[in-house]
Amino acid sequence: MPKGIYNVPKAVNEPVKSYAPGTPEREAVAATFNKMFNSTVDVPLYIGAEEIRTGKTKNITPPFDHKHVVGQYHEAEKEHIEKAIAAALEAKKKWAAMPWEQRASIFLKAAELLAGPYRAKINAATMIAQAKTVHQAEIDSACEFIDFLRFNVEFMTKIYAEQPVSSEGVWNRMEHRPLEGFVYAITPFNFTAIAGNLPASPALMGNVVVWKPAATQVYSANVIMEVFKQAGLPAGVINMVTGNSGMISDTLLSSPDFAGIHFTGSTGVFNDMWAEIGKNISKYKTYPRIVGETGGKDFVVAHPSAIPAQIATALSRGAFEYQGQKCSAASRAYIPASLWPEVKELLLADLATMKMGSPADMSNFVSAVISEQSFDKLAGFIDQAKKDSDAEIIAGGNYDKSVGYFIQPTVILTTNPKYNTMCTELFGPVLTIYVYEDAKWSETLALVDGTSSYALTGAILSQDRYAIVEATKALENAAGNFYINDKPTGAVVGQQPFGGARASGTNDKAGSVLNLLRWVSPRTIKETFVTPTDYRYPFLG
Repeated sequence: MPKGIYNVPKAVNEPVKSYAPGTPEREAVAATFNKMFNSTVDVPLYIGAEEIRTGKTKNITPPFDHKHVVGQYHEAEKEHIEKAIAAALEAKKKWAAMPWEQRASIFLKAAELLAGPYRAKINAATMIAQAKTVHQAEIDSACEFIDFLRFNVEFMTKIYAEQPVSSEGVWNRMEHRPLEGFVYAITPFNFTAIAGNLPASPALMGNVVVWKPAATQVYSANVIMEVFKQAGLPAGVINMVTGNSGMISDTLLSSPDFAGIHFTGSTGVFNDMWAEIGKNISKYKTYPRIVGETGGKDFVVAHPSAIPAQIATALSRGAFEYQGQKCSAASRAYIPASLWPEVKELLLADLATMKMGSPADMSNFVSAVISEQSFDKLAGFIDQAKKDSDAEIIAGGNYDKSVGYFIQPTVILTTNPKYNTMCTELFGPVLTIYVYEDAKWSETLALVDGTSSYALTGAILSQDRYAIVEATKALENAAGNFYINDKPTGAVVGQQPFGGARASGTNDKAGSVLNLLRWVSPRTIKETFVTPTDYRYPFLG
């Protein structure tokens, strides 16, 4: 990488706007929300330079008002997926050869568009499509997405700048080539930033991508494609397709040109895809890169020395922001008996003041869960807890899907540390608490480590440094992102690279140089300036 001339702008985290009453950003997002909510969009397939409308459509409805239609999206047939592969491979010919600083400029421009003229639109789209409050939309679809784009450029330049040592008469260099083929990006509903980053990060490194966003996130995904196009991303570099997930995945994973998968979603789906890749391994031109962030059963553990108000806040924010639908959301907690009465009082007081409803009302702290399927699953677990003798619902427990998919923030108290909701990933506003005896701190840490197959995030709260040291060691394999005296959510790009192990994924750390390294295939080049002309070495005499 040439230095000096092409120094890229230093990446800094995008400041979070407050959206307090009377602020310009609040007025802008409210006006944009109203305009978008009261109009409809027609979302095509983006394949090469074409916007393809198949005529086979599904409605887009906000989770908090599921009878209201804000648009439709078109579903692909197998022929369209095959066309997307062909478009990507055709685009690769020029894209892979494009100088790195030109690729960087496109994504830096996309970041500036999101920070400025598209900020209200991407936030409003996320509020409508995914039922995020304005604050949750701001920290996701604006700030985190912007951070991914900016920091990835900085990480890319560090990768290119790292070069091998050269001995006398030799020049060694390392070339970081894009993968041979295309990358399949599969993105979830819950973070617009993830939806943008999973196709963008491989593309930045010179790869071409076929991207399938979640059906429940297509509305804001369409805005992402608009931003990429406005930033000057060439046609075919990122192709967005929607439709039957099984058909799309089968078609892409059976292609000889499949080179990698960038995935965020459920553990079960990821496992199935890994198995399918293994079954097809002899078809591929190269061994595919498999990168995935999957489920979590994230924990909060409080030590007897912890401060009750801090515990209660970590629980209320960690478990119920964005309706508990963050991969990192606190869903199981372990509280010492000596602190539980005060923690309970503070937590219930917090929950009593939480308002629930449409994101259009910015005084609401929570909104609806993403879909009827999610609603029904959560309601089933809540109903079961009402029946079980080893569980007690101490807050919430109500739900209603007549207008939107609303689940009241619910706290289950259990006497069984292996109770179903202490072990099963729920992805909703349900927190289960187990109260342990103060003297069993060490045993409780072992319990936390052994309860779940997941290892995404976790938090401990303690004023005792020895207890912090003990917990940090005891839980070293239980969470890829570990928080001390904080909630287990809110990872910031460039500060807390995100990802977990065990059943939570490959831990390739989105928001770091580690992730980008997965999207390149290094080539070492040795050039000798004075080439030998005699095979004989000195030891031969």
